[in-house]
Amino acid sequence: MLSCNLFLQTMANVAATYILQINTAFNEACVGIGLNGALVDESINTTQQEHAGFLQPAIQELCKRTGIGLKTLAAVSVMNGPGSYTGLRVGLSAAKGICYALKIPLICINTLDWIAFGNLSDNIDLVCPMIDARRMEVFTGLYSREMNRVLEPSALVLDEQSFAAELVEKRIGFVGNGAAKWEEICSDSNAAFPASMEDSGHFCQMALIAYQNKQFADLAYAEPFYIKEFYNTQKK
Repeated sequence: MLSCNLFLQTMANVAATYILQINTAFNEACVGIGLNGALVDESINTTQQEHAGFLQPAIQELCKRTGIGLKTLAAVSVMNGPGSYTGLRVGLSAAKGICYALKIPLICINTLDWIAFGNLSDNIDLVCPMIDARRMEVFTGLYSREMNRVLEPSALVLDEQSFAAELVEKRIGFVGNGAAKWEEICSDSNAAFPASMEDSGHFCQMALIAYQNKQFADLAYAEPFYIKEFYNTQKK
């Protein structure tokens, strides 16, 4: 995967490519349209329980507002996890439906990849995105400045010795909504906790790169990337 610094190099021979993007991985849902890797416009919903009802009207309104019809789309990209179990299912189902109806490809973006991509910096050797998974657990990974995975996405219960070996030689930037609880127990001077900078613009860039490289998901078999199995603790 290309880094932010290399992204502009991919733009030279790009025809007009519109990609719809759907992100329901967190409490805030977002739908947007990108043109050649740049965000044209987006709509946001802040109530997680309403994501399912939000998506289709928001997409219709977004197309009307921008004058970009669904038939103009080259692909649909969706944030495919890890993240909210329900949110991921809602987002992927909507994306699949649109792709099936329009006969266009589906692009699945890993949430940890996106957070890392949006927080690459010359001030750190590695970037470590963290998604809060309750208590002291996070979904996490480690990435180089070139967006190579040093640690594959995984679930981790944090303690004082987490990342001890990596922090001996590398300065690591910990970002994402799970980084705050790690900051509370981490005292290593090589650990940095910058403000998270990932946004819909980075999502657009990643979607275009995936589109150009034909990194498409199979509509029939694509599933949310949960990392951990979902257990329903509610009484029936």
